[in-house]
Amino acid sequence: MMEKGLYLYCVVAGNETRGLEIKGIDGQPVLTMPIDDLTAVVQECQTPIANDDMKILSDLVLIHQAVIDLAWERFQTIVPFSFGTVVVERDGKSKEENLREWLERESETLKEKLRRLEGKAEYGVQVSWEPAKMMEKITRNDKEVRSLQEEIHSKGTGTAYLLRQKLERLVKERMEVAADAYFKEFFQGVRGQVEEVRVEKVRKEDPSRQMLMNLSCLTPKGETSKLGEFLDRITKIEGFHVRFTGPWPPYSFVNF
Repeated sequence: MMEKGLYLYCVVAGNETRGLEIKGIDGQPVLTMPIDDLTAVVQECQTPIANDDMKILSDLVLIHQAVIDLAWERFQTIVPFSFGTVVVERDGKSKEENLREWLERESETLKEKLRRLEGKAEYGVQVSWEPAKMMEKITRNDKEVRSLQEEIHSKGTGTAYLLRQKLERLVKERMEVAADAYFKEFFQGVRGQVEEVRVEKVRKEDPSRQMLMNLSCLTPKGETSKLGEFLDRITKIEGFHVRFTGPWPPYSFVNF
């Protein structure tokens, strides 16, 4: 059953009365609702927003992002909300009344977040390695690995099979130790160049690469030269790759 709602894009500081010059989801105008020295950027909508058609869903997400980008450009500092955040009628109260109550209840928290995010932007840092190349590098001078490899060649089929299993476990252990050490080293390096950092879930990549680290970083917008220099040092290490993206509105540092 469809019902009407207020789609919430973001919250900004002050009492803004002008809407944004952009069409939102379903071509609806994007409005501003000033409440208690905060302004919610919203639009009227029908719920649910979610759609099983991936093409339609992708288009809706792009519209959401376009509105957020425009709000960020106009207001400079925003508390952005994820796609699909909708305030509806509930407990005998209209969607406008529920939005007002929520803003009033969370007023101090939202204002603190806006102060913390002022002038800041989010950047993404993803570090991957090539497992095949790194395996050869890590085990090249490992005496235990080399000893097992030589023993495998000197044994019969049955014993060699068991030794190969032992070798696979040993190499896996060496790779895990190395991955953990690199993660700690890179994480400390990145953290030293930004104001805040969050560890995100790693993602699957093409078979030749494995993501070791996926970070969201908060730092003053445009002030990324030191972070860039550190990431450049990682890219010079054989077998490593870095993806650096941004600036983005600080979605990962809102926690609503």
